[in-house]
Amino acid sequence: MTFIQYDLNEIVGKDHDLRKVEAMIPFAEITQSFQSLTSQVGRDGYGVEIGMKCLYLQFKYDLSDREMEDRLRHDIAFRWFCKFSISDVTPDHSFFCRTRKAIGTKNIGLFFDAINEKAKDKKIIRGVFHFADSSAIKAKESTWRRDKAKLAGEEKVNNSNIGDYSADKDARFGNKGRGKFWFGYKRHQCVDAASGLVEKVAVTPANVSDADGLKRVCPKEGMVLSDKAYSTQDAQNTMKANYCHSGAIMKNNMKGKNKQKDKWLTKLRSPFENTFSRLQKKSRYRGIAKNQMQVFLEAIDFNIKRLLVIQSAKYFTKLF
Repeated sequence: MTFIQYDLNEIVGKDHDLRKVEAMIPFAEITQSFQSLTSQVGRDGYGVEIGMKCLYLQFKYDLSDREMEDRLRHDIAFRWFCKFSISDVTPDHSFFCRTRKAIGTKNIGLFFDAINEKAKDKKIIRGVFHFADSSAIKAKESTWRRDKAKLAGEEKVNNSNIGDYSADKDARFGNKGRGKFWFGYKRHQCVDAASGLVEKVAVTPANVSDADGLKRVCPKEGMVLSDKAYSTQDAQNTMKANYCHSGAIMKNNMKGKNKQKDKWLTKLRSPFENTFSRLQKKSRYRGIAKNQMQVFLEAIDFNIKRLLVIQSAKYFTKLF
């Protein structure tokens, strides 16, 4: 009988995207501060680094837990990236749920911040012009029951009572623009205009205004480019308190509106509008904390993709 030893490092293509990610982002170094969680991340001792890599792959390729289990078992590049040999037993679907719970939203946020801090050190994130906006995250409609509310004698289901009839207690009804209503959450995001990288991201219930959401993602300096929703006094005060100059489009009935200036600001904003079109519109989980984890992981994936583009343009060779 002949035993063949397969070296995945030789099999995975030299130009594979995951090789570029591995060379650019040191998962082991960033997750070193999470090592106290190792015993919680899987009874099989896979560790935090592998757990974080699995979560990254799951969101990069938009996979469910069971799809991730299958992909990790059969995809050679996945095995190589997560440091499994061809003969190693890979985790089952329950591992990914335990990993998310053990690492937690706070640590995922620290991972997101670590990448951004290095990007600032490399002068990739300039912090001069910023783009702020929000987008809808729809919760599953099955989480709330209109019929249950009617049986309870409710004439209407709205944000004052929806928490009593929904399995997702944090989700709310929201609207953005004319005729756009949804049930769920709102993603508030700040993007660096020089690099296109997501600097800050936060989740709120859908009924929280853009101006209130800005308090969670407003940068500490520079100009904030934004639409008319941020021309309110509350949003202007938030920018001022953070030493930012307002680049918000003014409403037509506002005193001092300058159409030429607003036209110029619109041109500055337009390249970054597509940032939101690439992000998930649906909630994977229930509750503010889990949805915050979701948007952190989506932002990590988005930023790494963007950094690979910058790297290919030879602005720098390695982030860390």
